[in-house]
Amino acid sequence: MIRVTAAVEIDRPADDVFDFLSNFENNPLWQGGMLEARFTSDPPLREGSTYEQVATFLKRRIVSTFEVVGYDAGRFISIATMNSSFPIRVTRRVEVLGDAKTRVSAEIEGDPGWYFLIASPLLRFVVQRSVNKDYANLKRILESQS
Repeated sequence: MIRVTAAVEIDRPADDVFDFLSNFENNPLWQGGMLEARFTSDPPLREGSTYEQVATFLKRRIVSTFEVVGYDAGRFISIATMNSSFPIRVTRRVEVLGDAKTRVSAEIEGDPGWYFLIASPLLRFVVQRSVNKDYANLKRILESQS
């Protein structure tokens, strides 16, 4: 099991940040290697909502179906793969720091399976670096929209 965390402060209101994060169709805009994401369930967003995404990681194409497994509007969202070659669970929390300042924290846990078993320590480093870059992109994108 690989576990990484990330946190970033964003100069935007928490509601704006949460709305952007919880619209998974935005994932290709800020997550490296993300090719596409689309909801497969009807609105509104809630526990049980689903979406599919296509990504590449270490030159492998990964097609995943996710389900929202925890949700508190404006505060946190947790997703887990229902079907994927790389099972993962992501929990994102949004915390108000001021009128227009927000902290986003994330915890990502994944099971790389037998394919990456030997390279697990190196894989954790690669995943952490990728996640840090993603959250820096998130900050840049959201702050440029103000």
